[in-house]
Amino acid sequence: MQNGAEKPSFLVLENYIGGKFIPGRSHIDSYDPSTGEVYCKVPDSGEEEVDAAVAAAKKAFPDWSARSPQQRADVLNKLADLIEANMEDFVQAESRDQGKTLMFARTVDIPRSVYNFRFFASSVLHHTTDCSQIGHMGCLNYTVRCPVGVAGLISPWNLPLYLLTWKIAPAIATGNTVVAKPSEMTSVTAWMMCKLMQQAGVPPGVVNLVFGTGPRAGDALVAHADVPLISFTGSSATAQRITERSAPYCKKLSLELGGKNPAIIFADADMEQCIETTIRSSFSNQGEICLCTSRIYVERSIYSEFLQKFVAAAKKWKTGSPSDSQNNNGALISKEHLEKVRGFVALAKSEGAIIHCGEGVDQLDLPAHNKSGYFMPATVISGLPDSSRVMQEEIFGPVTCISPFDSEEEAVARGNDVRYGLSATVWSRDVGRVHRVAERLQAGLVWTNCWLVRDLNLPFGGMKSSGVGREGGKDSYHFFTEVKSITIKH
Repeated sequence: MQNGAEKPSFLVLENYIGGKFIPGRSHIDSYDPSTGEVYCKVPDSGEEEVDAAVAAAKKAFPDWSARSPQQRADVLNKLADLIEANMEDFVQAESRDQGKTLMFARTVDIPRSVYNFRFFASSVLHHTTDCSQIGHMGCLNYTVRCPVGVAGLISPWNLPLYLLTWKIAPAIATGNTVVAKPSEMTSVTAWMMCKLMQQAGVPPGVVNLVFGTGPRAGDALVAHADVPLISFTGSSATAQRITERSAPYCKKLSLELGGKNPAIIFADADMEQCIETTIRSSFSNQGEICLCTSRIYVERSIYSEFLQKFVAAAKKWKTGSPSDSQNNNGALISKEHLEKVRGFVALAKSEGAIIHCGEGVDQLDLPAHNKSGYFMPATVISGLPDSSRVMQEEIFGPVTCISPFDSEEEAVARGNDVRYGLSATVWSRDVGRVHRVAERLQAGLVWTNCWLVRDLNLPFGGMKSSGVGREGGKDSYHFFTEVKSITIKH
């Protein structure tokens, strides 16, 4: 190379439409969050590319929907096998693309992506429909479920392949075809998965991936007249836009949105187990999980002890290079997001809160190549009123706030005193109390004495501003199909 200079080498992604890779006409820079450097070029797709993908999906729909559930399940299982066989390649790409640690991608993201395909390949084989008779009229009534058509799927950047496959798997298992748009910030593993489609036996047009931004590619997808169904995971503001743009077509919508999730910790909780789990629930994946705990309410009699032990544990939660197996957290997704999260901590400080550890208190010792990355240590805050924006708004970073309470009634009222209602955790040895409190909390998911224990058969989704609809085994089956009642007079 002349002058000893080495030209930068970027990964250049392509859209996947009708079983073929189609180069983009223009591109968006996607950054490696751990270095702050451009990692790849993502197509900046728009209406033309979405139209082509929808046309390919419509063309593939009659044949794919006519296949038996078992035939479709065989394809899903083959795709799962291929992702698993290339596990480490997907792990490395997911970590570099999103900023998460290799360990988290290796133990959570990619294994769950594989399991999503296997779970829905199995579950689609075991659903039943209703049947009844009207004896005096000689009529037999029964229901059938039919795939909806072309499913528009929009997935976020925090768990890229994990949440994309959570949508693709049930959509195609039930006989739909798909046009999916991953986040433009984390598109690489979706593109890698497309390389396995043909080998897995996915017919051309059954799964189409269009890369790009929400305002261009996303908007074209949700407003497309030939896309009758939208499944979206992301922000409440974007969901409002999706609702408005899709309204003229009466589309089926599943909207999984943000959370401001409380943990309610009673004095009789197992302190050691509670702290260990609540540290994970507050800071895992840099706090970039919609189910993360961001408000911790602790019964006053144990508040001081809990706070002291929790802060000590948070200080041991290591943040640094994603490739270092000793680190618990990697980098946040972008420079802009890092500044947003830091802004909440600055706001808390300006309101008189105590920053016990983390941002502005502890310095990170980063390797030279990570100095420009978007890193932030686990941060614990106390002393804020519930009215503070820090206690009301979704932060989506490694920040949690701790506050004391005096009664069960108060804890429930404060836990519910936000516009979100996605998840909550309750810690107590009192069986009656955990049932009472879990029932009264306004959240779609409530864990007691644990966190993020998931049975995919159960409904997933939130209340209030945390979303509309549910997905999961039976719920995804219902969402991705339409029910039809048939009456036969004999």
